[in-house]
Amino acid sequence: MLRSALILVLSLVALPALGQERSSRARVSANGTFTVRLVQHAAGKCTLEVAKESGPVWTLKQCVGGVDDLYFVSNDGERVWVMFPLAPKGTVKLSGKQYKKVPAWANTVVAEQYGREGRLQERRLMNFVSPREVSEVRQLGQHLKWLEGVLGVPGKGPRLTDAGRIEFETVGSKSHQLTF
Repeated sequence: MLRSALILVLSLVALPALGQERSSRARVSANGTFTVRLVQHAAGKCTLEVAKESGPVWTLKQCVGGVDDLYFVSNDGERVWVMFPLAPKGTVKLSGKQYKKVPAWANTVVAEQYGREGRLQERRLMNFVSPREVSEVRQLGQHLKWLEGVLGVPGKGPRLTDAGRIEFETVGSKSHQLTF
């Protein structure tokens, strides 16, 4: 009897937590004017919010990533880069002679740029990792780790520079930049 009452109380306490919205960590632009974050209201219902201190500047009602992904906003607040440190594995093999030895899982999107109207561009793993460095990428069941400094991978994490560029290192210890 006591056990069933305890289970009932615990399930009632857990129910509100299931319906609560979650959000990504808010990140600030290089000039300190804008912030960006993703708010997940429910499964499949999200809002990307770009705001100033005075309030929201624009929102995009679309799940552009998850709450654990990395978001960076430009100095003018018009563009946002989303980086997926735990990217899903690709399923389509790349064509071309230079990709002959590259597995299909390496053909995956690892970063996307968004504006007020939606997606502007994307970057794939092979934009940052050469075919010879693919073996450095850490594979999990359905995902892969490709960035240093996040998710337990040693190194320096992605950062926004004063010049408004995103600098990061891939698991092969090569430095890269994304510009807005």
